Amino acid sequence: MKQKAYQVVFPATLVLVMVVFLSAIFFVNANLSFAAEGSKKSSAVARPSAVAYTEARIKELQSTLKITEAQQELWNNLVQVMRENAKDMDAFTKERAENAKPMNALEHMKLHSQITEAHLAQLNKLIPPFEAFYNSMSDQQKNITDIIFRTGKYGKQKRK
Repeated sequence: MKQKAYQVVFPATLVLVMVVFLSAIFFVNANLSFAAEGSKKSSAVARPSAVAYTEARIKELQSTLKITEAQQELWNNLVQVMRENAKDMDAFTKERAENAKPMNALEHMKLHSQITEAHLAQLNKLIPPFEAFYNSMSDQQKNITDIIFRTGKYGKQKRK
């Protein structure tokens, strides 16, 4: 009986270890070109700040959703949390960049865990004002919002 349990537990444990290992490889942002350290681009150049991205997204959503006078206070509450979250993420990113040092695989995993926890905390902070705002929307606004969340855009045509 113990041998049968071992025959099931060992392969399951092996599969779990392999999944964790492969996840670490795929999710860790590793730069494998060690010889090209001097030509490494700054992440600040590659991506806009969270604040800039959030402001652009707020402007886009506001024009797309056509927020009514009655919804304005709920919208302002939502936007305030979005801006706070963006500032927090920029501060986290800036702190990380200032304290940059070569990291081993374990340190990379811990960093990604911290980022994930920060995103989760921000999402939990964002859900209540978003829910209140979403519940105040017309059916047309909800439909537009659902499309934006599903596709990332609304009403944008590709131009050739």
